[in-house]
Amino acid sequence: MNYALLKTVNSPSDLRRLPRADLGRLADELRAYVLESVSKTGGHLGSNLGTVELTIALHYVFNTPQDRLVWDVGHQTYPHKVLTGRREAMASLRQLGGISGFPRRDESEYDTFGTGHSSTSISAAHGMAMAAKLKGEDRKAVAIIGDGSMTAGMAFEALNNAGVAHGGLLGDVLVVLNDNDMSISPPVGALNKYLARLMSGKFYAAAREGAKSVLKNTPLYEFARRFEEHTKGMVVPGTIFEEFGFNYVGPIDGHDLDALIPTLENLRDKKGPQFLHVVTKKGAGYKLAEADPVKYHAASGKFDPAVGFVKPATPPKPTFTQIFGEWLCDMAEQDQRLVGITPAMREGSGMVDFHKRFPTRYHDVGIAEQHSVTFAAGLACEGLKPVVAIYSTFLQRAYDQLVHDVAIQNLPVLFALDRAGLVGADGATHAGNYDIAFTRCIPNMALLTPADENECRQALFTGFQHKGPVTVRYPRGSGVGSVVQKEMQALPWGKGEVRRQGSRIAILAFGTLLYPALKAAEALDATVANMRFVKPLDTALVAELARTHEAIVTVEDSCLMGGAGSAVLEALQAAGLNVPVLQLGLPDEFIEHGDPAKLMSQCGLDAAGIEQSILKRFGARPALVRAANQ
Repeated sequence: MNYALLKTVNSPSDLRRLPRADLGRLADELRAYVLESVSKTGGHLGSNLGTVELTIALHYVFNTPQDRLVWDVGHQTYPHKVLTGRREAMASLRQLGGISGFPRRDESEYDTFGTGHSSTSISAAHGMAMAAKLKGEDRKAVAIIGDGSMTAGMAFEALNNAGVAHGGLLGDVLVVLNDNDMSISPPVGALNKYLARLMSGKFYAAAREGAKSVLKNTPLYEFARRFEEHTKGMVVPGTIFEEFGFNYVGPIDGHDLDALIPTLENLRDKKGPQFLHVVTKKGAGYKLAEADPVKYHAASGKFDPAVGFVKPATPPKPTFTQIFGEWLCDMAEQDQRLVGITPAMREGSGMVDFHKRFPTRYHDVGIAEQHSVTFAAGLACEGLKPVVAIYSTFLQRAYDQLVHDVAIQNLPVLFALDRAGLVGADGATHAGNYDIAFTRCIPNMALLTPADENECRQALFTGFQHKGPVTVRYPRGSGVGSVVQKEMQALPWGKGEVRRQGSRIAILAFGTLLYPALKAAEALDATVANMRFVKPLDTALVAELARTHEAIVTVEDSCLMGGAGSAVLEALQAAGLNVPVLQLGLPDEFIEHGDPAKLMSQCGLDAAGIEQSILKRFGARPALVRAANQ
């Protein structure tokens, strides 16, 4: 495809100059371009193929960027990026130095709000709508949110707030629910389209308000109100949104531009909170993705669109996620008290097999991280052993529950923290850089940092046996390929181990950075300790290494501020030991998307970077540095 029409659209203003009759062809070209782009770079696929027509309609009807579009999560914004001047930049999608896979305010004026986590769009759009009222500006704010994101409490908190006037002001906010978990059957499609256009139009609104004024204060008023809700509810599931104070319209076919555009035009011209329910299909227009939307949710790398995703000829090393999934099933067989919990990340957290084998002990609570943690606390109170499988970045959303509901009560909840450290192409919104700092400061909380696949399995077993809350953190992807021992053995609690005996410099490694630390140590003839635990820290080992070496180096794939290195410094201070310490970890900045290995190298956390940092700080004689500080 040569994308002749698409190449004429370099901004939404170009799009709005097109005849409506050309939009169907534009949608075909845009969908093909997104598919071709993702096949070359990797990235989210199914959700983007499903929002092509909706994206065109929104930019065609609304005066963007004057009118604000806020995309929930943002993984479905590739068509939006193409239409807003970033068509050629799609070749650099999610790559180091390239454009982000999510909306970024510093990337385009059309990206009005940065997203990555779910269920934030309605709150942000409501804030923008109220700002327009307070500043006397005439513009609209639109939140585009998926049905999955609507499972989070934050979305309903926003609806509850946006549907009522504040100081006499009501924001002009439109919520577009992108529902891709159902379909519209052909026999009722035309009826739905007709009703949606009718209920969004001025005639319907005028008739409804007129009837209210006539019937007000009569016995017929309540009957008419209930009848309207009942008759609308027979056709559309909108009563709950009406109760929040929104005018509900839909559902309509989200791939039908002839339904979308006039409906959006009607809603654009209405005041106050509006709610449009559109139904789309994940992977629309690409049969392989339509048939298996879970598999084609995202492409991990390049692929041939004609063939689809294929398994590599050589089986890859098992990932840490797979190690967790296998441990979870094995542990569940041994202990009937185990209950597995995930906040809407069954596949991502490796719980598919557990769900199949232990369906009554598997709980997907939806995008509800706060609930998942307190739900686990409730289970633990009754003698069960909950395991919460959650990404590091998403545990941030349940911090109060972690402290208030789990840690204060010292409940035995195991948190399997996937995606710890840098995650690569998803960038700063998904990076697990902060969990060491924000969990180790909580009383009763233990924190383990396994170095490889086998140690991860044993660390999970160790944490599961503990009688209080435990976090086991592990990165995305695979490790060094260590042989995984089937038998589960508890690690000595709160104890590290010396993996290489050297002289002068002792490197204290936390997590998977043990292996680049070992490589760097070969060049420096340094001692290397696999610390295993951040909390409780092996203070005896720290003190011993400090007394027998001239300098200490801590290495972690976490933020330096408040991290494992800080724990070592605190231990040394408490012991009254004065020894030079070099802390290596992630800098105090949000790290961009890109290849994980390149990012780690840029942060100086590969073997070469660790070696160079040590030489730069201590040179050949760390003892001289120590003497100067005494």
